[in-house]
Amino acid sequence: MEFITLLLLAFGLSMDAFAVSVSDGMCYLGIKKRHVFMIAGTFGFFQAMMPVLGFFLGQTFSKAIVSFDHWVAFGLLALIGGHMIIEAIKELRNPKDECVTGVCSFKKVLVQGIATSIDALAVGVSLALTNANIIWSALTIGVITFMCCIVGVLIGKRAGSILKGRSEIIGGLILIGLGIKILVEHVTNS
Repeated sequence: MEFITLLLLAFGLSMDAFAVSVSDGMCYLGIKKRHVFMIAGTFGFFQAMMPVLGFFLGQTFSKAIVSFDHWVAFGLLALIGGHMIIEAIKELRNPKDECVTGVCSFKKVLVQGIATSIDALAVGVSLALTNANIIWSALTIGVITFMCCIVGVLIGKRAGSILKGRSEIIGGLILIGLGIKILVEHVTNS
């Protein structure tokens, strides 16, 4: 996988976590530096580990679907991206008050980290189908997510609600675009 493609994939995957980080920055009372790193670290960890798990699941099935693996990779990325876009549009049309206005705890952040990384599990399957280097991919995804989440919490502390829904739309479009790229490359190279 090309480095630029991997970066785009990492940014696309990180947008859910970024949006939740913005929300956390807006809503949690008395957020301190340690909270910022706890949020970013948790999200980065799960965004890095879920593709690894998905990768090994994908490798298990890759031999059976080798003749149409590019369609599976495209389908997974398009579904994930489409779902992100639909949910973001729903949220923009009918905003909910998601503020918990509570104290930031590891338990709350852990649940958020798992919830925002489910998409990364499916992307890991796609990475297996494209024979990507999973170690390099997981590290890149984790680091990009970590950095995006630090920025997200800081933005949320200052002015958060503006970016939240839009970032998920951008992330969804990136994932759909990467799915199309995989499909086009496979079809034109066959």
